[in-house]
Amino acid sequence: MKFQAKYLILFLLFSSITYAQDDDVTKFANEMLYIADEFAGPAAEGAAYQAGAGWFTSATALKPWKVEISFQGNALFVPSNRQSFTISNGDLAGVHESGGPILSLEGDGSNAVVPTAFGGETETYFVGDINYAGNNVPIRFQAIEGINKSVVAYPFVQANVGLPYETEFSARILPQLTVDGVAFTTYGAAIKHNFSQYFRFNQEDDFQAAAIIAFSKFDVEYEFLDPVNLSSAGSSFGNLTLVNVNSNLWMASVMGSKLYGDSFEVFGALGATNSNFNYAMGGSGIALGPINTALRGLDQSQAQIKADLGFNIYFNRFKISTMATAGKFFHLNAGLHFRI
Repeated sequence: MKFQAKYLILFLLFSSITYAQDDDVTKFANEMLYIADEFAGPAAEGAAYQAGAGWFTSATALKPWKVEISFQGNALFVPSNRQSFTISNGDLAGVHESGGPILSLEGDGSNAVVPTAFGGETETYFVGDINYAGNNVPIRFQAIEGINKSVVAYPFVQANVGLPYETEFSARILPQLTVDGVAFTTYGAAIKHNFSQYFRFNQEDDFQAAAIIAFSKFDVEYEFLDPVNLSSAGSSFGNLTLVNVNSNLWMASVMGSKLYGDSFEVFGALGATNSNFNYAMGGSGIALGPINTALRGLDQSQAQIKADLGFNIYFNRFKISTMATAGKFFHLNAGLHFRI
């Protein structure tokens, strides 16, 4: 993303206090927020699937005070329609209540396909002119390039403990871990309660029903393929190197499971998630603060429905689990669980 040199810092430092005073500056800021939201939005959607996976493998609760330690891995499969988005000059105009846009696509085309945070390289440029304090300020910058990944995977550790009344408590933790330019941090806790205990006839190999509520803090940083350079003409205003998506997610699911023999169990669940998330750019330089101040306007909440299906294979002291989640994304979770 390359702005023409001497005007960049002028806009970044003063735009946050001049929105009401300069219509062109306000319109330009709104168009930039629209572009940034389209770029990072799929990453926020994917974060909900990643944070909500792996909380359960069975509707049956552990016996009171029994402990299970799990080593799990998540893999988010990114469909092609979440790796890019189409933007048009009409979209930029639609951001405003009246009047034309500041920015337009460079060249003869009225629309272009550009990357999201999961996408790859692009040759698309935006151009425009701002009337600032009586001066015409030309602008030209390249669309942000993503991490160029169709699969995003990471591991984490989770502990479950059985409580009285067929209840189970879970906690997970992953201090920051970077995998191929993507950094993950997650913390969370969940509580599960079995309802089959209230049935008149209930054996361990009967169908089991339960409900679970979980809360997760999920932070993911997507490093750009190339830094967004905000320097020119011998002056350094900074570089943008990544986009951070920070999400607080609540999940509620109802689930069922059925044990066949002593070693094989299938389970499924239907649930809903609600996440509050915000974006921030990472990098360096004096331009970084004003950019992130503007990005706070993109703080959002999002609700999604998800369905899970999986199975467990039991051994003497451990089990292996696999769970698939379907929705806007396809997500796969696999785990190795040791009972103590």
